Formats: sequence, C-alpha cells, structure tokens
Amino acid sequence: MKVVILAGGLGTRLSEFTEHIPKPMVRIGGKPILWHIMQIYSKYNHNDFIFALGYKGHVVRDYFLNYNALHTDFSLDLSNGSIQYHKTNKLSARVTLIDTGELTMTGGRLLRLREYIGQETFLLTYGDGLSNINIEDLVSFHRSHQKMVTVTAVRPPARFGELKINNGTVSNFIEKNQLNEGWINGGFFVVEPRFLDMIEDETVMLERQPLEAATSAGELMAYQHTGFWQCMDTKRDYDFLNKIAESSAPWL
Repeated sequence: MKVVILAGGLGTRLSEFTEHIPKPMVRIGGKPILWHIMQIYSKYNHNDFIFALGYKGHVVRDYFLNYNALHTDFSLDLSNGSIQYHKTNKLSARVTLIDTGELTMTGGRLLRLREYIGQETFLLTYGDGLSNINIEDLVSFHRSHQKMVTVTAVRPPARFGELKINNGTVSNFIEKNQLNEGWINGGFFVVEPRFLDMIEDETVMLERQPLEAATSAGELMAYQHTGFWQCMDTKRDYDFLNKIAESSAPWL
C-alpha cells in the first residue's frame, strides 16, 4: 500500500527553523521528522512513499539523494569516485518525490499526485505528526467498514480541528476550531482513490470541502487512537518531541 506524505507547507508557525528548511526536515533526535514518520509505516511493511513537495522541496530531494552518505560510514576513492559503505544503515523504502507547488493547498497537492497513487487504497498523513498508532489495526478498521476515508482521531490539546463521532462515523468535521468534546484530526488516513473525485481543483484544502463532502455522504469514518500522538506545530512541540526522543521515542 502506497504512503502519501504531505510535505510541502510553509510551516510558518515554526519559523525558527523553516526560514531555511521545510518543516518535514526539522530534526527530532538527530533525524528529520520525515524520517521518523517513515519509520512508523515501515514498521508495518509499508515502504512505498510518495512525498508531495512544495516549499524548499530541494532540501528533501538532496536529503534522499545523499541518504547513504548522511547515515552511513564510507570510504571514498578520490581517484575514481568509487564508494564503499561500512555498517550500512539502509532504509528499506522506495521514495517518489513530486513537486506539487509551493503555495498549493493540501487537497490540491493530493490531486497532483493522482497519477502516482493509481487505483488502489492508499495511506495518507501530514509531514509533521508522530504517533505510536498501529497501522495494521488502522487498515483493518478501514477495510471492515468499506467507506471512502478513515481518519485517525486523537485527543491532544484543544487547538486543532474537531471531529464529532457517532458510533464510529464522523458526523461533523470542523478544522481548527476550539475543541469541545476531545477528538481531533490526527492525520494517518486510509483513503480510497475515488475520494480524489471530491477535490475540485488545486486551490482546495483537504480539510475543507473534500472531507466535509465525505462527511455529509457518510463516507468518513474515525479510527479512535488513544495512545501517543503529537504534532510539531510550534517550537514548544519541537522541544517536547526532542526531549522524549532522548529517552524513548514511543512512535518507533
């Protein structure tokens, strides 16, 4: 199953870092948060990644083009350019990096990936959230209800979009309002490709018209995750994630 990661936003609320690099490349425990997100999926053998790049996408491209050199000891023969890697630390993954535009909205980014996603169910998440979610259980839940979209609902601080849930079905999707009842959009979606038909054009935010339309059609289900979840939205979030990464990273 392909994994789509939205990695092209401006990250303005983390401007201490994103003036120079895109948010997914901000480091947690010495590695980009994007690397940590990939590990969450790789743990469950989902290793075919598609990155929707935008703002400073060249930094992400350079990272993966030089991945072995950055993560592995090596010997370089300067006379012929040959490289011998030592104690390889390979990431068993295939990555597809697509420029989806610097100012494109989240729905538009997904729409631009249509030809790469194909006609199979796919996984989707944001490039700034970590969780100890069981991806296998998430996918099993999605297959059990046979609806168009599953969103992972989590319980973090009250500064994100609110989900109202009745017997597992999302009855209301309100992005970034004050939290009233405790469940919010935590990313980690499972999506049927026909959902892309609900995205009108590249100016559309995923969290607005498309997911609201899926909600109205009774096609959005919530997988309620009560374990660890944390996004990296601010410097405070960055500090918190790096602090817990020093001892044990619950998402790995």
